[in-house]
Amino acid sequence: MVPHTKKICSPSISVISNPSLMDPLKLLLTLIFTLFSLIFYIYFYHARRATSCCSVPQAGGAWPVIGHLHLFGGQQLTHRTLGAMADKYGPVFTIKLGSNRVLTVNSWEMARECFTSHDRVFSTRPSIAASKLLSYNFAMFGFAPYGSYWREMRKIAMIELLSAHRMDMLKHIRASEVETAIRELYKTWVGRSRKENGVLVDMKQWFGDLTHNVALRMVEGRRCFGPYADMEEGEARRCQKVIGDFGYLFGVFVLSDAIPFLGWLDFNGYEKSMKKTAKELEFSWKFSGKEKEEQDFMDVMLNILEEAKISEFDADTINKATCLNLILAGSDTTMVTLTWALSLLLNNPHTETGDINNLIYIEAIVKETVRLYPPTPILDLRAAMEDCTLSSGCQVPAGTRLMVNAWKIQRDERVWPNPDEFQPERFLTSAHKDIDLKAQSFKLIPFGSGRRSCPGISLALQVVHFILGSFLHCFEVAKPSSSEDVDMSESPGLTNLKATPLEAVLVPRLNSRLYGL
Repeated sequence: MVPHTKKICSPSISVISNPSLMDPLKLLLTLIFTLFSLIFYIYFYHARRATSCCSVPQAGGAWPVIGHLHLFGGQQLTHRTLGAMADKYGPVFTIKLGSNRVLTVNSWEMARECFTSHDRVFSTRPSIAASKLLSYNFAMFGFAPYGSYWREMRKIAMIELLSAHRMDMLKHIRASEVETAIRELYKTWVGRSRKENGVLVDMKQWFGDLTHNVALRMVEGRRCFGPYADMEEGEARRCQKVIGDFGYLFGVFVLSDAIPFLGWLDFNGYEKSMKKTAKELEFSWKFSGKEKEEQDFMDVMLNILEEAKISEFDADTINKATCLNLILAGSDTTMVTLTWALSLLLNNPHTETGDINNLIYIEAIVKETVRLYPPTPILDLRAAMEDCTLSSGCQVPAGTRLMVNAWKIQRDERVWPNPDEFQPERFLTSAHKDIDLKAQSFKLIPFGSGRRSCPGISLALQVVHFILGSFLHCFEVAKPSSSEDVDMSESPGLTNLKATPLEAVLVPRLNSRLYGL
C-alpha cells in the first residue's frame, strides 16, 4: 500500500514544509528575519495609527524607519539644524525621530500658544533613556513626568531654596564666594612675570569654578575649588567633568528613544555612558569634609522628608536627586551665560563704555547674551498628555513630543533688527526696553515658560548680574590678540556650552587694598 502524500505545488513551499532539507543556518536566519519583520510591522503599524491624526505639516527629508534621525546627533547642533529647517518649511512643522512624532516650534506666536492655551497639555516629560538612567529613574523633579510628585518637589524647591526670603538669607554665600574668587584672581596677577602687564586666564574655567562653589554651598554647604575647599583638586575636577558629561548626554539622540525594540544595540554607546556617569555622580556625592557651619538646602530637605508622605521614592533617593538637580542646574547654565557674555564683550569692545558698571547696562548685556546664546537653546523636551487642536486648526494627538527652539525665536528678524549682532543697547532705548526674561512677551524665552519653566530664574539672574558686574568692576579685560576674535563655536548637549576655552588678559582696575589683601 502506498502511503498517502499531499501534493505540493510550489518548490519553495516544498522546502519549507520539510525543514530537514534546509541548511540549519539558513533556517535560523529566515526565522530571525521573519520575527524581525513581524515586530517591525506591528510596531510601526500601531505607531502610525497613534499619530496618523496629526495634521501639522511634516518636514521633508525623512528616511524610512528612522525618520529625520540622521539629521541630528554627533557634533551637529540641534537648534541650528531645526532653525535651518524652519527657514525652508516654515516656523511650525513636525519631524519624525524613529516612531516618535515631534512638534517643532520656531516662532514666538506658537510658543505663546503652547505655553498658555495648551500649557497643561504639554506639561509632562516623555520617558527617555537619559531621564531614567541619569536622574534616579525620574526622581529629579526637573525631568519627572507631570503629576503629584513633580508638583510637590517643585514646591519644596521654590519655597526652601528659590524663594525671595531664602535667597536673601543666602546672599552672603554669593558675596563671599565672589570676593574670594576675585581675590585669588588678583593674586594670580601679582604673581605674573614682570615682563607682562596683564595675566592670561581661562575665564571659562574661572566662571565654572566660581558658579560651582556658589551652587554647592547653597545646596550642600561645602565648596569644591580654591582656598578652604572641602575636596581634593583631582576629586573636584572629576566632579566638574561629570556635570559636563551629564549635560552632554541629555542632549544626545539615543536609538532606544526613537526605535525602542532596537535599543539593545546601544548605538554609539550612549546608554553605557549614561550608566557610567550616573555611578560617578553617585560617587561624587559621597565626598568628605569639615563640619558645616550653616543650615543649607540639604538640611532643610532632611527635615521635610522626615514628615512628608511621598511614596514614589525613598527619602534618601529624593534628597540626593533633588539636591543634585539643583546643583547641576544652578552651576552649569550660569557658567554658560557668563562665558558667552564675556566672549561677546571681548569681540565687541565698543560696548565697554563708561556705563559698564551701571546695573541697568549690565542687565542689558545679560539679556542680549541669553538672546543670542540661550543656556538651553532647545527648551526641555515635553510631550502632549492628550489630544489638542492648535489655533491654525491642526490636530496634535496625545504622545506628540514638543521642541521649542528658543535660539531661533530669539533671532527672529521680524522682532529683532540685526538679529545676529550683539547690541545690548536695544534693551535700553528701543521697543524692547520693557522685555524681561520671564517670558511675558514670549519673544525672549531663555528660561522657558508655563508650568515647566525654570524655577530658578530670579536666583540665576542675581548670580549672573553680581558675578559679571563685580568682575568687570575689578578688572580691565582684553583679548590675547587684538587681531583675532574670540572663537564662538558652540558644543552639542543640553546646555549651550562654548566649545573652546575663553582666554582673556586681565589687569586690575582698583587699589590693591580693595581686593582684600
